[in-house]
Amino acid sequence: MHIITLIPGDGIGPEITKAVTDIFAAAQVPVQWEEQNAGQTTFDQSGELIPQALLTSLEKNRVALKGPITTPVGKGFRSINVTLRQKYDLYQNVRPSKTTDGIVTRYEGIDLVLFRENTEGLYSGLEVYDERLGIADSFNRITKEGSRKICRAAFAYAAKHGRKKVTLAHKANILKMAGTLMLNAGKEAANEFPHIIFEDKIIDNMCMQLVNKPEQFDVVVTTNLFGDILSDLCAGLVGGLGVVAGANIGDDMAIFEAVHGSAPDIAGQGKANPTALLRSALMMLHHIGEHEHADKLEKALELTLKDKEKCTGDLGGKASTSEFAQAIIDNLGK
Repeated sequence: MHIITLIPGDGIGPEITKAVTDIFAAAQVPVQWEEQNAGQTTFDQSGELIPQALLTSLEKNRVALKGPITTPVGKGFRSINVTLRQKYDLYQNVRPSKTTDGIVTRYEGIDLVLFRENTEGLYSGLEVYDERLGIADSFNRITKEGSRKICRAAFAYAAKHGRKKVTLAHKANILKMAGTLMLNAGKEAANEFPHIIFEDKIIDNMCMQLVNKPEQFDVVVTTNLFGDILSDLCAGLVGGLGVVAGANIGDDMAIFEAVHGSAPDIAGQGKANPTALLRSALMMLHHIGEHEHADKLEKALELTLKDKEKCTGDLGGKASTSEFAQAIIDNLGK
């Protein structure tokens, strides 16, 4: 039995979390949930954005599943996601994007995985504002160690999963120091995995290539800001943020999450699509070695996605969140 920290989040978070836990229970997945929360709801109740009880649970269990969290808008409130990533050195943001039967998009044959460095770059939060001059400086801090770690993680993933190519997206033609640091780290990792093709692309060209011919890419690795942008672009190619998984992985902790927003405008209405959180939970199962359960649930999800009547409104159906979850449960074992 695996004890997993469960963070329901805000807005639609509790609804999609319940859908996933119901599906896991029906499939008899050997997981015991330890529920703790963070975000706007928690702040309203206790005055704490990230309670110590949650941190204690994470440090004990080392694996978590997280719904969408709202950081209160206002000066002094730092992103909860960024805080957790930096506190626990969850330096790998892993975002798969794959074409799925039943999800209608403009593209076919896409199967890529993006590795975004998750703790450095402009998200380091190093900023200076000169009020007299009206100038804000944000520091794009890139380290050799951080670049090496994310590049090696991308190549190691490619080797483990039989992937053939790693593409590094950068801006070394303009960012002569930071860009070159990342590019050199990619070349260094490529030398360790000579059987994997390595290529690099300047970020603006990378965006165009992803739109023109996304099927050419396999594993993509890049810095924090570029990865933030590219990961959403890649999600758009396969159906949007509501259908893609996300994971924040370090050397000894991993938090799997739905990467879409908390959508407070539809909270409590039974309209939310739990696919992204479910797919993140399936990534979690692979991470803890429960491959058979993950494959079984993935098959049930894919069968359900092909039946539009059983899908939520954003997928072209009329089913509620709970009805969609029940349809997945009904497809278990088929």
